[in-house]
Amino acid sequence: MLITRRLEFDAGHRIPNHNSQCRHLHGHRYAIEITLSGDIINAEGQSEQGMVMDFSDVKRIAQQQLVDHWDHAFLVYRGDRKVCEFLASMPDHKTVVMDVVPTAENLAELAFNILNPAYQDTYGNHLRLERIRIFETPNNWADCIRA
Repeated sequence: MLITRRLEFDAGHRIPNHNSQCRHLHGHRYAIEITLSGDIINAEGQSEQGMVMDFSDVKRIAQQQLVDHWDHAFLVYRGDRKVCEFLASMPDHKTVVMDVVPTAENLAELAFNILNPAYQDTYGNHLRLERIRIFETPNNWADCIRA
């Protein structure tokens, strides 16, 4: 069985070497979809009976491990030195420095790697992360899928 939880967050970024408007500082209303697989829990009387995982737990884990860190932050590539210096000059600015350019593709892969160990098979129902989908806009997204 597959289940998916969607969360949204706001963040800024830029693609420093891009040949279009994306090379400028800008922001997005991102959405992340977390898709998990597992068996339906059938343990009589258990709170999660009939579920793969409680959707509120899917959200809580994603919030704690990823969304709270990226929400209302500027996601910047470590190699984008001038922007890193500029952001560092602002006291208490929420900046997330990344080792990759913050494209939708790279963000999806980073999110998968961050969240994969967070969704443990705590119910004995073979729970595992299958896919992360990052929407940069409503019409553009990238998927990182378990190989």
